[in-house]
Amino acid sequence: MAQNDVGVLKFSLLVAAIVLLVDGISYFLLPSMLVTLSGEDPINFGWVRWAGGVLIALGICTFMVYSKPEKQGIFVLSIALGYLLAGLGLLYSLIMHEYSGATWFLAMHTCLILVLSVLLFWGRSKAKGIL
Repeated sequence: MAQNDVGVLKFSLLVAAIVLLVDGISYFLLPSMLVTLSGEDPINFGWVRWAGGVLIALGICTFMVYSKPEKQGIFVLSIALGYLLAGLGLLYSLIMHEYSGATWFLAMHTCLILVLSVLLFWGRSKAKGIL
């Protein structure tokens, strides 16, 4: 297995872990700032905080897989699918105009996580030999 093949996977895992942790910490500790930034109506912050906890846990686990990706194919597939489904859900909301907040905020997150999904699937396919 060429180092470059594992490099794509490790790069995508590193980016995914960082995004998971930034989003998770933001949702967990700063939900009011996110709601204000998005231009959305006020919500019950408990609905945002619990998701932040899950994202923080996934970010920590992704860093662990980044450090030793061998035999972690199921985890990589799970994260890639999670990003794909989340991105498609946000894209649907954009297309159907279900979002009442700032469009740029939703569009930015939609693009970011769809690109991350592609990166993770690409890294997974390049490093199949170790996964």
